[in-house]
Amino acid sequence: MPCGHLPRFLSLALLTLCCALAACSPRQLIVQGMGDALASQGQAQEEDLELAREASAFYLKLSESLLRESPGNLKLAEAVTAGFTQYGYAFVAFEAERLAAQDARKAHKLDQRARRLYLRAHRHAMAALEQAQPGFARALAQPDPQRWPRISESQVGVAYWAATSWGAYISLSKDDPEVVADLPLAVRLAELAWRVAPAFGDGALASLMGSFEAARAGGSRQQATRYFDQAIAASAGQNAGPYVAKAETLALPVGDRPAFEALLRQALAASATRGDLSNQVMQQRALWLLETADDLF
Repeated sequence: MPCGHLPRFLSLALLTLCCALAACSPRQLIVQGMGDALASQGQAQEEDLELAREASAFYLKLSESLLRESPGNLKLAEAVTAGFTQYGYAFVAFEAERLAAQDARKAHKLDQRARRLYLRAHRHAMAALEQAQPGFARALAQPDPQRWPRISESQVGVAYWAATSWGAYISLSKDDPEVVADLPLAVRLAELAWRVAPAFGDGALASLMGSFEAARAGGSRQQATRYFDQAIAASAGQNAGPYVAKAETLALPVGDRPAFEALLRQALAASATRGDLSNQVMQQRALWLLETADDLF
């Protein structure tokens, strides 16, 4: 063999040896690397809401395909689950709400699509948790707290989106008692994650706990308020989500319009301090809720 080819040969030999020792194939390495790259891209901030919407379909399909090849990649699983949940909420379910008064049939179709997206997200998240801890779902359903699964810090993100997508799916399935009956399990999953990282997601997890506390049977309004306030503090008031959730979950049901509008204005102020995608979505929602307040009260 010509000596000029020796370095390349050694590099290939070392790569082959590493793959053999790691019990993996070059294809798996490529898939894992692409999955990590896509997961990082999914976490990147995007301020242009329309650009995010246009890019989402391709990104989600590609990420989902890679996740099937690499089911143990928690970062990719989190990105895929977050992507489907956020797409369903921001671009499908929200549009259904805005259309409900003008075109009930189209709004219903959009709601059904949002349900499918939420369920798809939830299944990906639960599959990832099951991959990390075989028997996870079965343990979560146990009545004995001692038998509930333990969530590690690396699993908190997937658990958060599993609970979020689950709750969103349940909220659009109120005519299906079997689905609604799973609400306590979704709440339990969120609580298990919250115990590990209560400030996760700039307060997003605490905000979810507030929404669940207000929605569950026997929930405490005072405790829900504490969760929302914790969420607001976790982001130093720069995350619009908790303000919007608090307005819709606590002020609206009791007919407190002044508190409702004040919280939405706080959400608009928060969205102005940080123009990330989440705040852009919540800014649009806060504006729409303020515009339709006469119909809500």
